[in-house]
Amino acid sequence: MLSAKSLFQEMLDDDRSFALFCSIAAGGESQGGWENGRIAALVPAEERALAPKIARHGADEDKHGRIFNALLGKRGLTPVPVPPDTDYTMLLEARGIGLAHDRLRADTPLSVQDIVTYLAHSRVTEQRASEQMRLLRRCFADHPDIGRAVRMISADEDNHLAYCHEELLRLAAAGHGRAIQRTLRTCALAEIRVYRDVSLAVMAHMGAVLGWSRPRAAALRAGIHAVHAYERLAGWRRMVTLRPPEHSDPLGGRATGAPEFA
Repeated sequence: MLSAKSLFQEMLDDDRSFALFCSIAAGGESQGGWENGRIAALVPAEERALAPKIARHGADEDKHGRIFNALLGKRGLTPVPVPPDTDYTMLLEARGIGLAHDRLRADTPLSVQDIVTYLAHSRVTEQRASEQMRLLRRCFADHPDIGRAVRMISADEDNHLAYCHEELLRLAAAGHGRAIQRTLRTCALAEIRVYRDVSLAVMAHMGAVLGWSRPRAAALRAGIHAVHAYERLAGWRRMVTLRPPEHSDPLGGRATGAPEFA
């Protein structure tokens, strides 16, 4: 019987699939760290109070990348090339979602609207990250090799999502509500398509590594398409609602280190 835990366990048990999984995850987290670092450096004067939180977000993402690479090192493995069709971050940028990398490489300060775009994009993608890590936490929180990493990253992703809610609500109260909702909807609808495409690509690459049968691969593809159909119909709405976080200032303070991993 197919289940999320059995699929992840199969990937975890095979060195080649584990290396691919960790390499994909590390690449995405490191890219997110760079993006947040550049945004923190370019925050407009009227939003300078936000810069330390954006920098904290970036530091967390960098830490996650190091953790995934350290998990590889613990098994004597090295990162492998990330197939382009599994590069979630770059595929979103190709659809015009978030702030373009060319914009971030320039030294021109961002506008408040750019910050709205960044936070809306982050609110949608951090929803996905939080959900994925909660799934891994349910499956492997007590695993002797990856449990600690899963718990740490999951807690960080929950804080990132809460921070996006808090800052977007603040900007909505300042008069940016319509722009926020419009941007959130655009990001969410694009993200669910990219997530479907990336999920199909990851499963195809994993299937090739693990030698999955055609019926099993077909069943997984059908499941991915079913999730996308639900999200296209109604599930995307969970990505555009805003609510105050349980604890205020979830990204206040310094980023926590991970000396046990990196």
